[in-house]
Amino acid sequence: MKNIDDLMDSAAELAERGLSKGEIADELNVSRETASWLVERSGKSTTPTRSAPAGGPHDIHVDWSAVGRDSARLSQVGTAMADLLSKQGEDVDLTIGIEKAGAPLATVVARELDTDLGTYAPAKHQWDDGDIDDLGGSFSRNFAAIRDRECYVVDDTITSGTTMTETIGAIREEGGDPVAACVLVDKQGVGQIEGVPVYSLVQVIRVGNDG
Repeated sequence: MKNIDDLMDSAAELAERGLSKGEIADELNVSRETASWLVERSGKSTTPTRSAPAGGPHDIHVDWSAVGRDSARLSQVGTAMADLLSKQGEDVDLTIGIEKAGAPLATVVARELDTDLGTYAPAKHQWDDGDIDDLGGSFSRNFAAIRDRECYVVDDTITSGTTMTETIGAIREEGGDPVAACVLVDKQGVGQIEGVPVYSLVQVIRVGNDG
């Protein structure tokens, strides 16, 4: 994607396919507020966006499709992420991938670090409008269960940190111990979330005054 018009077109296409605004945010690697703004500006929403300013949200779009569409590149990037996590816990035997985009990266990490694989679908996938706190995420039963195990958490991007915070909390509710997290791109520059160290291959640092 080259510009904001391309993003709006993509948001409109995803909305027409029936994706929630939370799913659109996940697909475009932007915040929920940005996804709402893009859908509204594309003319595919009848609900006014109250959370984003009239001039548009302050966000950064990350397009890593050049990696995601090629299995060899994806494997190489996942191997680099595994290397960042490799010294964070000798007893870790489970890697949790945050769906959707974090799951294939987590698969590579799990293979490299010889752990089981689990996946978590965050609440934002159900979110369209209203209070996201009324929704809940879930672990897939098709993959490994938490079962009081130490684990790594893997996702593609951190935008606001909400999804990573939710996932860490969900793991702890299941009795698990998230030892460390790793993402491809961190748009917040966080060092830890909820006491869990966060590692990233790329950090985005905004320079200048948004005002």
